[in-house]
Amino acid sequence: MNDVIVIGGGPAGSTVAALLAATGRQVRLFEREQFPRFAIGESLMPDTYWTFKRLGVLDRLKDSAFPRKHSVQFFGKSGRGSTPFYFSDTNPHESAITWQVLRGAFDEMLLDNAREKGAQVHQGARVLKVLFEGDRARGVRAKLADGQTRDFTARVVVDASGQSALIGRKLKLTVPEPELKKASIYTHYRGGRRDEGFDAGATLILHTENRDSWFWYIPLSDDVVSVGVVGAISYLVQGRREDAQTIFDQELAKCRPMQERLQNAAQLFPVKTTKDFSYRASRIAGEGWVLVGDAFCFLDPMYSSGVYLALKSGEMAADAIAGAFATGDFSADQLGGFGPQLVRGMEAVRKMVYAFYSKDFSFAEFLKRHPECKQGVIDVLSGNLFSEHIEPIFGPMSEVCQMPAAVALSPQPSGATP
Repeated sequence: MNDVIVIGGGPAGSTVAALLAATGRQVRLFEREQFPRFAIGESLMPDTYWTFKRLGVLDRLKDSAFPRKHSVQFFGKSGRGSTPFYFSDTNPHESAITWQVLRGAFDEMLLDNAREKGAQVHQGARVLKVLFEGDRARGVRAKLADGQTRDFTARVVVDASGQSALIGRKLKLTVPEPELKKASIYTHYRGGRRDEGFDAGATLILHTENRDSWFWYIPLSDDVVSVGVVGAISYLVQGRREDAQTIFDQELAKCRPMQERLQNAAQLFPVKTTKDFSYRASRIAGEGWVLVGDAFCFLDPMYSSGVYLALKSGEMAADAIAGAFATGDFSADQLGGFGPQLVRGMEAVRKMVYAFYSKDFSFAEFLKRHPECKQGVIDVLSGNLFSEHIEPIFGPMSEVCQMPAAVALSPQPSGATP
């Protein structure tokens, strides 16, 4: 029997596997694809620094060709840019600087790190189902790269399967975010115009002229930029007969500053589409199992919180699992004890997402009226989601836009039994 089985080799799974294997635990990780593989979500939040430090990969990132990210800048429907939000304005430490990563290389680096720490990694191995005895997870059934199908047992199963959400969907735990039914259409370009110097690696968020959609612009290495448009499914996809590329081009025509940046750029591959990607599981753990990363939740890509939450939940889960082995307690309360804290940080991002989508909200106008909120806003953009400065910003923010009701984790098992 293994100590821990991890389903998925993305940032969340690799983090759990690396941290537990480094303590001497027998960890087996199953990843259905062969790395490197394409993934969207290239912009990191600065507070990922601390997880990278613990994983021992900071030097690799510092030595990489990944562009340094110092700030985020917003462009309104008029095309005018706000003053950039520089993370170092409120944090003089080197952790205020992060990276814009090509996910294929970045994810492979984290998976290699897990292997180097002692995790047994199976690539090209698809987990077909999680095996349960009553309510307790006891292992997985996996089809390996050589075609064999085998059962593997473990004391703890970590679901890091991303949006496949194997356990969440099996137990009917996954709940969509009703007001964030969005779609995105995205691709990469080579040769897009960048700002100079300190601002060359900034993430740009640009509204279209009607504010029915917005674009991200993320500079990557090798003169590549990631560009995507996001809008309500009802606007961006449903009721439009055009193909995805045509829709992308039509939205681009409504965003003058983006057109200017891409006028001499070449698109590198056909657009890809993602739909309805905001959701959360009602529970984060059960007897012998725990959810991390996108298998637990995914919020709108607005603030690039996906990789941060994957890393942070992976780190928190690893500590909870280590505690379970130390005490012999593999209950839901032990394995999911970090859930309320993680959700508190998620709620901060979620409220900021709702503010962004309110057509009556502007960061520039908000901070002009409430300069005392700048620290809290930058803390959210940085990923410092547990800062004491964050909660006070939402009172003033609620005066200009509607804030969502908080969603707590379910205290009792819900949904179907295994």
